[in-house]
Amino acid sequence: GRREPAGPRTTDPSQRIALLKWMISARLIDERMAVLYRQGHIPGGSVFLGKGQEALSAALGMCLRPPTDGRDGDIFAPLIRDMAARLAFGEAIIDVVRTHLMRTTGPMRGRDGNIHRGEIAKGVLPMISHLGAMVAPVCGVLLARRLRGESADRIGATSIGDGGMQTGALHEALNVAAVEKLPLVLVVADNQLSYSTLTDRTYACASLVDRAIGYGVRGYSIDGTDAEVCLTTLHEAVGRARAGEGPQMVVATLLRGAGHGEHDDASYVGSELKARYGDCLTLYERKLLAAKAITETDT
Repeated sequence: GRREPAGPRTTDPSQRIALLKWMISARLIDERMAVLYRQGHIPGGSVFLGKGQEALSAALGMCLRPPTDGRDGDIFAPLIRDMAARLAFGEAIIDVVRTHLMRTTGPMRGRDGNIHRGEIAKGVLPMISHLGAMVAPVCGVLLARRLRGESADRIGATSIGDGGMQTGALHEALNVAAVEKLPLVLVVADNQLSYSTLTDRTYACASLVDRAIGYGVRGYSIDGTDAEVCLTTLHEAVGRARAGEGPQMVVATLLRGAGHGEHDDASYVGSELKARYGDCLTLYERKLLAAKAITETDT
């Protein structure tokens, strides 16, 4: 394992537009769910926004292959800030709404909170917890497929925050993935905050990507506010995992753009910290406008 450069900064024009589309869609849906929460219409817990992480999340979803024509696709275990990846991987907006409102017509049949939604037949594992618990189930699916001789070119992916990187469950599962050389992509959103605890009280290494060499996996360190770097890096990481090169760990530095959830006003986030990070969506819109890839009317 070692640090890798992010790779080229150019992408196909259609991919650039698709990336922006998923980022905007996720932001709008998250904001609408937040409004419904404040109005008292979300009975199954809080609402968790992916604000500030849409570039990283959308890039991951775009690089994965959903099941098609009865054939197994990639396995994806999204976390609480992965609305963009969910949409890019194929989750229907109506299922997002139905699950948040706990309707029996949703994929969880009204029996679980909004963040736990998933459909195994569609390659999406329902979330157990965002605290490191999802690496192990992804590894389990990948091992089962290997033992059955199935889906040699299919991968598993999940994401985690900097806080979740400190949990025992994650360490144990990532160690197994490395030993077994499973086609796992772990996307780490180092968003500076484990709820309200800053990263200098969470880990002592210079960057979480420094841990990759200890696990024996390939590590990538990127700017999580740069949408195209997120896309090109995830494309490389997914491609390497698909080619049999074992687990890949992508660590993206960014700032959570809202509270831990809508129940949290994030008053503990200082202005100096906020000033260090831009909004990935605003930055990408400006970049595409400057490149004349989109116009003001598009945005």
